[in-house]
Amino acid sequence: MEWQPDEQGLQQVLQLLKDSQSPDTATQRAVQDKLEQLNQFPDFNNYLIFVLTCLKSEDEPTRSLSGLILKNNVKAHYQNFPPNVADFIKRECLNNIGDPSPLIRATIGILITTIASKGELQTWPELLPQLCNLLNSEDYNTCEGSFGALQKICEDSSELLDSDALNRPLNIMIPKFLQFFKHCSPKIRSHAIACVNQFIIGRAQALMDNIDTFIESLFALAGDEDCEVRKNVCRALVMLLEVRIDRLIPHMHSIIQYMLQRTQDPDENVALEACEFWLTLAEQPICQEALSGHLVQLIPILVNGMKYSEIDIILLKGDVEEDETIPDSEQDIKPRFHKSRTVTLQHEGGEGEEAENIDDDEDDDDDTLSDWNLRKCSAAALDVLANVFREELLPHLLPLLKGLLFHPDWVIKESGILVLGAIAEGCMHGMVPYLPELIPHLIQCLCDKKALVRSIACWTLSRYAHWVVSQPPDAHLKPLMTELLKRILDGNKRVQEAACSAFATLEEEACTELVPYLSFILDTLVFAFGKYQHKNLLILYDAIGTLADSVGHHLNQPEYIQKLMPPLIAKWNELKDEDKDLFPLLECLSSVATALQSGFLPYCEPVYQRCVTLVQKTLAQAMVSKKSHLLMVLCDYTWCFFKNVNLSQMYSQQPDQYEAPDKDFMIVALDLLSGLAEGLGGHVDTLVARSNIMTLLFQCMQDTMPEVRQSSFALLGDLTKACFPHVKPCIAEFMPILGTNLNPEFISVCNNATWAIGEICMQMGVEMQPYIAMVLNQLVEIINRPNTPKTLLENTAITIGRLGYVCPQEVAPMLPQFIRPWCTSLRNIRDNEEKDSAFRGICMMIGVNPGGVVQDFIFFCDAVASWVNPKDDLRDMFYKILHGFKEQVGEENWQQFSEQFPPLLKERLAACYGV
Repeated sequence: MEWQPDEQGLQQVLQLLKDSQSPDTATQRAVQDKLEQLNQFPDFNNYLIFVLTCLKSEDEPTRSLSGLILKNNVKAHYQNFPPNVADFIKRECLNNIGDPSPLIRATIGILITTIASKGELQTWPELLPQLCNLLNSEDYNTCEGSFGALQKICEDSSELLDSDALNRPLNIMIPKFLQFFKHCSPKIRSHAIACVNQFIIGRAQALMDNIDTFIESLFALAGDEDCEVRKNVCRALVMLLEVRIDRLIPHMHSIIQYMLQRTQDPDENVALEACEFWLTLAEQPICQEALSGHLVQLIPILVNGMKYSEIDIILLKGDVEEDETIPDSEQDIKPRFHKSRTVTLQHEGGEGEEAENIDDDEDDDDDTLSDWNLRKCSAAALDVLANVFREELLPHLLPLLKGLLFHPDWVIKESGILVLGAIAEGCMHGMVPYLPELIPHLIQCLCDKKALVRSIACWTLSRYAHWVVSQPPDAHLKPLMTELLKRILDGNKRVQEAACSAFATLEEEACTELVPYLSFILDTLVFAFGKYQHKNLLILYDAIGTLADSVGHHLNQPEYIQKLMPPLIAKWNELKDEDKDLFPLLECLSSVATALQSGFLPYCEPVYQRCVTLVQKTLAQAMVSKKSHLLMVLCDYTWCFFKNVNLSQMYSQQPDQYEAPDKDFMIVALDLLSGLAEGLGGHVDTLVARSNIMTLLFQCMQDTMPEVRQSSFALLGDLTKACFPHVKPCIAEFMPILGTNLNPEFISVCNNATWAIGEICMQMGVEMQPYIAMVLNQLVEIINRPNTPKTLLENTAITIGRLGYVCPQEVAPMLPQFIRPWCTSLRNIRDNEEKDSAFRGICMMIGVNPGGVVQDFIFFCDAVASWVNPKDDLRDMFYKILHGFKEQVGEENWQQFSEQFPPLLKERLAACYGV
C-alpha cells in the first residue's frame, strides 16, 4: 500500500518549513534543533518528498525548500534510510520530473543527482533508461526536467558513465543527446550540448566514435539565436581544441571567424567562453600558422574586451577615491599559504633558482575582483599571444595603443595601460625603442585623479621593472621609485596594494641599486604601518621582507635598524600565537634577520623563544588531537559493538570531529628559526643551548606533513652551520631519518634533506663513515633519475662530492655510476664554498679510483673549465689530474681525445691548465 502522510504530522512539517524562512536567528536555531529531532524518524523524509512532489497547493519556495532539506538528509544519512523510504523517494522523483514549475523540476533534478552520487547509479538501474526514455515525451516539461537531471548526472558522474561498472550507458546516451541538437526548444538544445560537453576532456569512447557527427551538429548551431546555446557551442569548441584539434584543423579558418564574432557577442557570458578559445589556441603548436592572418581582426577585439564594464566599476567601487579609513571586511582578505623554505644554489649570471615546487603567482592587475571575466580573459589571451608572436604583434597594437594611452575617457586610458602591461613579457624586445617615452608617461599616470588608473599604472610599471633597472638610475629608477613610494601612502586602498606589490617587484629587480635610497624607502614603509588597514598590512610585510632579501647586509646600519625594527616588534608583540597574521610577519622577520645578521641580536631572544613555543604548542596540540581521536574511535567502537552498527559505515558518515592543529604556524616558526641561524651564525649558540629545539626538531623531522619535514631539514642544515656542537650528539638519531627522506617523490623535502646531509658531513669529517651506507645509494639513484629538477640534482651532486671529500675510500668505488650526471649538474654553479668542497671531493675520489672517471673524462674536463677562479690548491688538484690523464694515454691519444672538445673548452683548458 502506498505511503500516505498523517495530517497532523504534515502540518507540523509545513510549519517547520515556514519557520525556516524566517530571518530571525533564534527561530533559525529552533528550526535546526527540530530538524535534528525529526531526522531520528525515517519517514520524516517521506513527508519532505511528499511536500515537494504532491502538495501542489503549497507555494513553490516552500516546496523547493522541502526538497533541499531532503537533499541534505540524503547527503548526510542516505545509507540509514530504510529501503521502503528510499524506494518511495526515488519513485516520486521520477514520477514528477515533469512538474509544471521550473523551480520544482530543478529541485527534483538536484535530488536525483544527489541520490545517484551516493553510489546509487549501480543500484538504481532503471534511472538512466527511464530518464532517457522520458526525453521522448511530447510534454515539454517532462523532456526538460529529464534533461536537467541528466545534465547534472553527467556533470557529477562522467567517469562512471564511461565505465564497465554500468555497462557503458554512454553508448546509448551520446547518440540520443546528439538527436536533440535540432530540437525546437533552445533550452533543450542547450541541455543536449551541455550533456555531451561533459565527456570531451575525458575523451569518452562513445563520444570519440561519434566525433564527426558532434562537430557537424555544433557547426549547424553556430548561428543559434539563444545565448545559452551559443555559450555551450563555444565551450565545446574550446575543449575540442585541446583534445581533438586534428578534427578541427580542416575547418580552422571558419572556426576562427566564428570565434572572432562570438568574442564580441552582446552577451558577456558567450563572449567570455569564446575568448577562452584564444587562450587555448595559443598553447597549440599550430597557433602561429593558424592565427597569423587573423591578428589584424583579433587584436582590436581583445583590446576592446580589456575595458572595465559598468558592472566591474560598480563592484570595484571605481567612483570611491579615498577609502583608507574604512576598515577591511574579513572576506576581502584571501587566506595566505606559507611557502616552506627550500635551499637553492647560486647560478652563473643569476640568483639562486626558485625551487620547483613553488608556484610563481603572477600578480593580478585587479585580483580583488576575483571572478574570471571578459577583461581578465582578454588580457590573459593578449599576454599569451604576445609570447607566441613577439614583435609580430606590435604593428597591430601600436597604432591602437597611441589612441588609448592618451584618451580623455579614463576607462579607455586605463585599458590602454593594461594592454601595455599584458604585452610586457612577450613584446619586451620590440617595445624597448618606445620605453624612454612611455615609462615617463606611465609614471605620470601614477598621479591620475582616478584610483583605478593609478593602480593599473603601478602594475604595468612593475612589468617593465627589469628594463627600468637596466638604465642609468637617474633616468627612470629614481623617478619611478619616488612616485611608487608616494602611491604606497595613497588614500585609496587598492592603489596602496598595487603600489606595494609593484615596489616589491622593483626591489627584486633593483637589489643593491636601492642602497643609496634606503633611508627614504624605510621612512615610507614604516609610515605605512600606521596608515594601513588589515589586508594591505599583510602586503606591506612582503614588501619589507623583499627589501631585506634584495639589499641583504646593507640593511645592517644602526640608523636603518632604528627605523625598521620598533614597528615590526610592536606588531610582533600585538599578535596572539593563534593569529594567522603571524605568517607574513614571521616570513618578513625571517628575511630581516638574515639581512641584519648581528644587527638583529638585540631582538633575537624574544623572537627565538616565541618560535620555539609555537613549534612546541603545535606538536602538543597534534598529540592531544591524536589521543582524542583515538579515544573517540575507542568509544565509537564500543558503542557500535553494543548497537551492532557497522563501524566503517559509521565513519564514512561522520568526518573526524577533532580538528588537527594548523601546522602552518610550526612551519613558519621553523623557517624563521632558520633565518635566525643563518643571519646570526655563531651568535645563535646560546639561544640553542637554553632551549629544547633539538628534541623538537627530532619530532618535526618525522612529521607526516611533507612541508613540516622540508622546513625541519632546512633548519637542521642551518643549525649545523651555525652551532654544530649542539647538533652532533643527535647525529646517530637524525641520520636514519634523513636517509629515509631521500625520496624524490617529495622534491623539496628530498632537496632539503640532501643539503642537510652535505652540511653535516662537512662538520663530521671522517666520523661520517658509519653513515655513508645509509644515504649514498639513494643519492646516486637520484642523480641518475630522468627529469629530476635542476635544484635537486645540484644539491645531490654537492652532497655526493662532500661525502667523497670526507670519506673518499667509501664513495670512490661508485664513481663510474655518478660522474657524468655529477659533472653536468655542477657546470653552471657559481664559484663558492659548496662548489669548492664538492670538487675537492671528486678530485680525492679520482685519486682513489682513477679508472672510475676514464669513460666520462670529457665531462670532467668541461666541469673543471666551469670554474672562473678556483683556489690555488684546488687549481693544483685539477692540473695534476688533467696532466696525469694526458700522460697515461700518451700525446697522440690526447690529441685525438681533445679534438672532440668544443673550441671554447679547448681554449680554456689550454690557457688555464696547459693541456
